[in-house]
Amino acid sequence: MARKDIPGQASLVFDVALLDLHNPKDGISIENKVVPENCERRSQSGDFLRYHYNGTLLDGTFFDSSYSRNRTFDTYIGQGYVIAGMDEGLLGVCIGEKRRIVVPPHLGYGEEGRGNIPGSAVLVFDIHVIDFHNPSDSISITSHYKPPDCSVLSKKGDYLKYHYNASLLDGTLLDSTWNLGKTYNIVLGSGQVVLGMDMGLREMCVGEKRTVIIPPHLGYGEAGVDGEVPGSAVLVFDIELLELVAGLPEGYMFIWNGEVSPNLFEEIDKDGNGEVLLEEFSEYIHAQVASGKGKLAPGFDAEMIVKNMFTNQDRNGDGKVMAEEFKLKDQEAKHDEL
Repeated sequence: MARKDIPGQASLVFDVALLDLHNPKDGISIENKVVPENCERRSQSGDFLRYHYNGTLLDGTFFDSSYSRNRTFDTYIGQGYVIAGMDEGLLGVCIGEKRRIVVPPHLGYGEEGRGNIPGSAVLVFDIHVIDFHNPSDSISITSHYKPPDCSVLSKKGDYLKYHYNASLLDGTLLDSTWNLGKTYNIVLGSGQVVLGMDMGLREMCVGEKRTVIIPPHLGYGEAGVDGEVPGSAVLVFDIELLELVAGLPEGYMFIWNGEVSPNLFEEIDKDGNGEVLLEEFSEYIHAQVASGKGKLAPGFDAEMIVKNMFTNQDRNGDGKVMAEEFKLKDQEAKHDEL
């Protein structure tokens, strides 16, 4: 209303709705905290948080929500990646905690605002912390049960069969071999699982039960697995090791369990024609394994191992091995097939 529209000496009546107020000296305020009973760790500057939030003005006007996008908001804290009020308000939280963070405009979007947030608005964020980690974190292992005889421990190259439940830190179940009714089988140290899982399965004995917590940089990273594992998620694996088949020394895919025959080539060359074909070679190696005289690396395709062994011996690539080509590992260190 322009001043020229107001009669002289008029008494004025204003109906006012107070939307919010703040003082330039105000800091953030934290309200309605719901902290889980088991809070072993609180967030610090440099941690990476995944959290959900609803954002409103002080009068309850909605302006944004991570829930509506069905995706957490993920950020480093204490390093200026979010508005100053949230950077501060997310420090000292526990995994699973819920809290309300009230942010004055000088710690929010200031006098200009942003998008549908008015200038100089006080902001209210109701947050739920899903998980957090630090880039320096390693895996965490908690053993819940070990059998009386726990002397044989898993190592690189061993073939393992185990059950697991995989979940997020908030308890959301992602996968379970128990539900599928079959074990998960791997060769330890061969890159068949994420690095954190490979680390978590080491020095474990058959019958042992343990929980392994894996930060995302040792799990599925920022990308996650589409439709299965959220990006940057901390993972929890409850594991029971059911079977362990000892692997071979590093660098070997086949070993002898006793003395090697001095007439090895002649024994493989059954027809005595001075050359060994793949069929002869394969038949001989499998016969040694069946009799216990030799052992193939467990958990790999046996035929593929034998074929690679033959190819390494067939140095000129003509599809047959001659006596002058044939060498044991200790005769030529570059070849590990015999």
